[in-house]
Amino acid sequence: MREPVAHVQLRPMESADVPAVLDVQEPAAVAGLADVFPQDRHPFPREVVAARWREEIASPDVECLVALDAGTVVGFAAVRGDELLHLGTALERWGTGTAQEVHDLVVDHMRSRGTRRAWLWVFTDNRRGRRFYARLGWAPTGERSRSTFPPHAELLRLERDLSDPARRR
Repeated sequence: MREPVAHVQLRPMESADVPAVLDVQEPAAVAGLADVFPQDRHPFPREVVAARWREEIASPDVECLVALDAGTVVGFAAVRGDELLHLGTALERWGTGTAQEVHDLVVDHMRSRGTRRAWLWVFTDNRRGRRFYARLGWAPTGERSRSTFPPHAELLRLERDLSDPARRR
């Protein structure tokens, strides 16, 4: 039985949030991306990801956000222009609707800034992530790229029309 969705709020991420964000991101990435990054060969690069978050927080081109429930970090997102750069939630929140709530808040934020067509990269072998985005109206463009993290897994570009403000999904 699914737990009811708690109301989450987004706020700008600060450098002081990075350890809490990593505590959410690492277990979810290990579980969700096991087919992409086998942990015996490619363990989660915590320090590299922490450095990337700090660089993105300092960048004027990137908006890093934390999702909070009762003051606790339960998710994160980052936006760069019309790109949804990162989105994730705590592993224990999977299946509760929290990810969709965070997604919808981020999409609404992008829409409020004037974004009409958004895009993102998702790992081709991330079946769960691809199903999630497809259910929410994201469609593959056919464009592919490679991750900067070993083993340099393939990424698939997805896009979504945000021009209809009534369309949350």
